[in-house]
Amino acid sequence: MEIRYELKSEKERRSEPLQPSEPLPFGVLRTDHMFIMDYEEGEWKNARIVPYGDIPIAPGAITLHYGQAIFEGAKAFCHDDGEIYTFRIDKNAKRMNKSADILCIPNIPEEIQIEAVHSLIDVDRLWFPKQEGASLYIRPFIFATQDSLGVHPSSSYKFMVIMSPSGPYYPAGFTKPIKLLITERFHRAAPGGTGSSKAAGNYAASLRAGEFAKKFGASQVLYLDTTNTYIEEAGAMNHFHITKEGEVVIPEFVDSVLRSITSESIMELSDRLDIKVTQKRVKIKEFIEEVKAKNITEAGGLGTAAVISPVGEYAFEDGGTLVVGDGNIGPNTRKIYEYYTGIQTGKVEAPEGWLKKVERKV
Repeated sequence: MEIRYELKSEKERRSEPLQPSEPLPFGVLRTDHMFIMDYEEGEWKNARIVPYGDIPIAPGAITLHYGQAIFEGAKAFCHDDGEIYTFRIDKNAKRMNKSADILCIPNIPEEIQIEAVHSLIDVDRLWFPKQEGASLYIRPFIFATQDSLGVHPSSSYKFMVIMSPSGPYYPAGFTKPIKLLITERFHRAAPGGTGSSKAAGNYAASLRAGEFAKKFGASQVLYLDTTNTYIEEAGAMNHFHITKEGEVVIPEFVDSVLRSITSESIMELSDRLDIKVTQKRVKIKEFIEEVKAKNITEAGGLGTAAVISPVGEYAFEDGGTLVVGDGNIGPNTRKIYEYYTGIQTGKVEAPEGWLKKVERKV
């Protein structure tokens, strides 16, 4: 892929590494540039890196009316050698194309997606935050641009990548367990829908549930399937729990559950971690009973942004609560988190292909 560079002048661009004096918020800052590529007349073309800024869009663009938009979330880390490495970016590219299939968006070859991300990081590498626990959060996304009020797949699209130097997703970091609300009131997705894609509309649909959960002091809702029988997701994350024997259980990837790259990675690391990881459908009633009986001692959510969000307790609409274990971060959860983030930051040897060095070209 040939990329055209339209960069800020040397005076306008960052000239020194980013060294924040205070902990960075998640997802707020932007780097100097962004990547854009257009889909027109049946092909992806006009790849370019330009200064970050607003883009023109027709008021009748299909994405604004019918939500034909998808995105990904990935991270890059600076290692002790001073180089920046993306983490499992090939998995993000593969999942982007799966989302594209579900929303009738043309695929982008995985190698082109990766080149776009790496080229942008190379241009803005001085934006990597020199701060403990920080990362460069990467947001690739595709949206429909055709100006049409008919309900049909767009004939034109934009693929873009923007980046955000970020601290931990939760301000407290991996120090304080969160609370989830167990309710039958809301459902994230239905079978046969878009639940297994990173469709923008899935997240819009979760906002009401999230606001409702706050009334009970919870961070998010523990989503059940549409029959209110099985656990599906923990807010915007995959759910997991750990038994007193140390077995990690992740709900099965049915078509109403997003296949988390973090979940997949932990399953692949089971031998290294010396833990048993099982996927199965988890009945909410049985889960509650097992937590009460102390047969389930740890639980939480798995996702790129937070990596692991330990859950200390679950709330109910009647005001009751369900404490997991002793309510604190469990030893198995901590072990998984430290090993996983150790791979990301280069402190632990990564499985082959998990880390990709961002080459210096510009």
